[in-house]
Formats: sequence, C-alpha cells, structure tokens
Amino acid sequence: MTGEINFFGAYFAPFVSDLAVAFVLFLPMRWLCARAGLFAPFWHPALVELCLFVVVLALTVYLL
Repeated sequence: MTGEINFFGAYFAPFVSDLAVAFVLFLPMRWLCARAGLFAPFWHPALVELCLFVVVLALTVYLL
C-alpha cells in the first residue's frame, strides 16, 4: 500500500489514482460495448455502464 499522493500541494488518497486508472480503462470498453450494441437489451443502459465501471474499478484495486 502506498501513502498519500501529492498533486501540486494537494494530498489525495491512493484510491483516487485507482479511480483515474479505472476511468481511463472504462472509456474504451464503454465505447466498444455501445458500438457492438451490448447495452440495447437492457432496460437501463446507464445502470449497466455503472456496473461495468464498478467491475473495472474492482479489478484495478485488486491488481494495483
């Protein structure tokens, strides 16, 4: 576990970097899923996107 992250004098928890990495990984996955039409069968596509982000975030936290 790393300590706090100093970003121009502001200190952030290490979880913030995990969120940033997960978001960067999530964006192309979301685009690919939308282009492939994988969100169409669901009644609430935004909820599916949230679930996908949570899965990517969990993998990011686990691997980093």
